Amino acid sequence: MRVRICAVGRMKSGPERALVDDYTTRFDRTGRALGLGPLTISEVDDRKGGGMAGEAALLDRAIPNGAVICAMDERGREMTSPDFAAMLAGWRDQGRSEVAFVIGGADGIDPALRARTDAMLSFGPMVWPHMLVRAMLTEQLYRAASILAGSPYHRV
Repeated sequence: MRVRICAVGRMKSGPERALVDDYTTRFDRTGRALGLGPLTISEVDDRKGGGMAGEAALLDRAIPNGAVICAMDERGREMTSPDFAAMLAGWRDQGRSEVAFVIGGADGIDPALRARTDAMLSFGPMVWPHMLVRAMLTEQLYRAASILAGSPYHRV
């Protein structure tokens, strides 16, 4: 199952970018044998200033047809890393060919796009910078693949 992160904004070089690149490489290497990956990131920029609706239109074009859509949203479900791994494995085992994790801009995800999601995931009630969310999500994707592979990376 291919994994895509569809996110508003362009990530510049720096510590967040280094983390995202590192965990993406780790996920691809670990996930390949598990039927997970590759992990790709589609970045969209609303240069015309269309707000949340404009961002949603751009994100919608970045989401592959037929993909499971999981929005990263503070109103989403909080879960443990093993539960997240089980959710990914469940989608894979259902024969879903792709999952798209959607990260909105500074104002979040447009309600119309949020209403179309298959799942909403939260890293807690705090608001996180969307570039940091990418780093946290890629780490959790790698952690999920490690859990499914039985690797010692995740310790309980």
